[in-house]
Amino acid sequence: MSGPGRTGRRPGHTSAMTTDPIALSALLGDAEALLPEIVEVRRRLHRRPEIGLTLPATQALVVAELERMGLPTRVGRTVSSVTAVIEGAQPGPTLVLRGDMDGLPLQEETGLEFSSEIPGAMHACGHDTHVAMLLGAARLLASRRDWLAGRVLLMFQPGEEGFGGARFMLEEGLLDLPAGQAANGAFAVHISTSYPTGTLNLRPGPEMAAADFIRLTVRGRGGHASAPYTALDPIPVVAEIVLALQAMVTRRIDVFDPAVVTITHVRGGTTNNIIPETVFLEGTIRTVSEKTRASVHANVRRVVEGICAAHGAVGELEIISGYPVTINDPAFTAFVASVGAELAGAEAVIPMPAPIMGAEDFSYVLQRVPGAMVFLGARSPEEDADTAPGNHSNRVVFHEPALAVGAAMYAAVALRHLAGG
Repeated sequence: MSGPGRTGRRPGHTSAMTTDPIALSALLGDAEALLPEIVEVRRRLHRRPEIGLTLPATQALVVAELERMGLPTRVGRTVSSVTAVIEGAQPGPTLVLRGDMDGLPLQEETGLEFSSEIPGAMHACGHDTHVAMLLGAARLLASRRDWLAGRVLLMFQPGEEGFGGARFMLEEGLLDLPAGQAANGAFAVHISTSYPTGTLNLRPGPEMAAADFIRLTVRGRGGHASAPYTALDPIPVVAEIVLALQAMVTRRIDVFDPAVVTITHVRGGTTNNIIPETVFLEGTIRTVSEKTRASVHANVRRVVEGICAAHGAVGELEIISGYPVTINDPAFTAFVASVGAELAGAEAVIPMPAPIMGAEDFSYVLQRVPGAMVFLGARSPEEDADTAPGNHSNRVVFHEPALAVGAAMYAAVALRHLAGG
């Protein structure tokens, strides 16, 4: 089975290869045999996490592992990215496989023997596992080049955690490929303890939310707390704004096209008897469609301007656009689900009932290329679903046997999408 939207095949091209050159059960077996090496790489990365767009040690490890496989590498000009190409034996399009590499600013408290050795930094979102799985997939694919009609572009990306690393890689020309080699598919695996180990969880259409940010300073007039009528107190103005934003979401936004507005930080005042001149607040907006995203932005402005005007205060509002909605291409998602069922069994492929309101900068790639992200379950059978620490917790522990499924899934999607038959 080939992926949707195949392009770049040579007219009249035929192949003596069978239509099913690789049994995916055998591929999973090979990934399981590689698991000790995948885990060893993952643990090396886990001990030395790096944050943001500049990851020199992580980049060096990835380059060394790829070159050990005989794969030439390219590194980013402005960020610590790494790319490599696995060239198939036949001409055809390009499939992008992405693994993000950066950690989070957290102090690890898992008690694992390979815990982070860097104070205040941890691979709490599992990006160390993504790198290790993609390197494992590269090994699986490098030995199967003869079955590929086209090429696999390995995308090792820094700065997913709020830094927009994917956007930097696109700006540096990630997808600027020669005619006939254009990318016609993109695939990513994201590990999660929200799901049982080894399961593959995905949905067509919006899978993760857009993430935008509110910053607001309300300016009034300071004074003595005993005589508020002589001042213009910004604190009740901000209190009204916070409550009104919650009502706005429930009254102005379609419940079937949801939004979340959460105020997470309010700062104002210095002591108990002084009315401050200013109060600052910030928060986040999460939406799963561009229509609702635009509506929420407009309504936030309306709420702030109206309440500030009613009190005679001044509101200085900034809405900062973050990652766009992560939208899985429906045809590619169906293709990935069929590959997952063939690889791991139909029971392992679980449709997600609703989007996740977290955000992901793989969304920038999916704006350019049809593709999908799948969530790989990595919650140990011994863990309770209600109490297992989740991604971004400094106590999260990923069940490492799931990494074989993730590595095999990367490779299986590539083999089926670029099938040489």
